[in-house]
Amino acid sequence: QVQLVESGGGLVQAGGSLRLSCEASGRTFSSVAMGWFRQAPGKERGIVASMTRNAELTYYTDSVKGRFTISRDNAKNTVYLQMNSLKPEDTAVYYCAAARGNYYATQKSDYNYWGQGTQVTVSS
Repeated sequence: QVQLVESGGGLVQAGGSLRLSCEASGRTFSSVAMGWFRQAPGKERGIVASMTRNAELTYYTDSVKGRFTISRDNAKNTVYLQMNSLKPEDTAVYYCAAARGNYYATQKSDYNYWGQGTQVTVSS
């Protein structure tokens, strides 16, 4: 069993930055890929970024490339999402998730553990 707890969300003006953190409990964190997803009102939950266990592979959805950076600290059981140059369209609830294994995990179905989500609101 893995429990995931996100933090770091909030309200920020367009052009600003936020850093999301997700702390995991359980011994499997360092052995699986981790991802960040987001869900805006009325929209499907979609992937933002993912990273394999030793950062061999990373994935970013096109809309965040060059602005967001995923990272992880396996010693701290924590995955991060640094978000720069935020735009109003980045407003959503952000979720971290643990994948079923260590691979290039880009679909919701690749993940079997989810955090409760943290709200990010970007004002124009």
